[in-house]
Amino acid sequence: MRGVAEAVLRELIRRGETVATAESLTAGLVCATLTEVPGSSAAVRGGLVVYATDLKASLAGVDPALLAEHGAVHPEVAAQLAGGARRRCGADWGIGLTGVAGPDPQDGVPPGTVHVAVEGPSARTARTLELSGDRAAVRAASATAALDLLREQLG
Repeated sequence: MRGVAEAVLRELIRRGETVATAESLTAGLVCATLTEVPGSSAAVRGGLVVYATDLKASLAGVDPALLAEHGAVHPEVAAQLAGGARRRCGADWGIGLTGVAGPDPQDGVPPGTVHVAVEGPSARTARTLELSGDRAAVRAASATAALDLLREQLG
């Protein structure tokens, strides 16, 4: 995961751009991974840990009607988390993650279901993942997938 974080940060710094995160199931793991890299302060603005559903709306700006209709684990929630991170932290790029790390389902959604999203100056994309493993494995794979998605968008 560190190698992906280093590649993302190199490209962001080269472009003079910044990133912020809004994380649910990973509870700050993506932001922590980015900031483990020396020099990350040149590109990382910060992050929101929005583990509770109500905080997704109040801190990250996710539409409460979306949360009421579809629950917290939905691709559009991830997309709105990415946009909220970007706006609330004043970053060029936002990363959003929501999902179920397990071991139990959440609102009928099985463990390992994860939605990651990235929003940037001219791009917004989301990806749905079906991951296996225990909580730690799902969280780590989710963080890696989010960083990979940003790296793809950066080209």
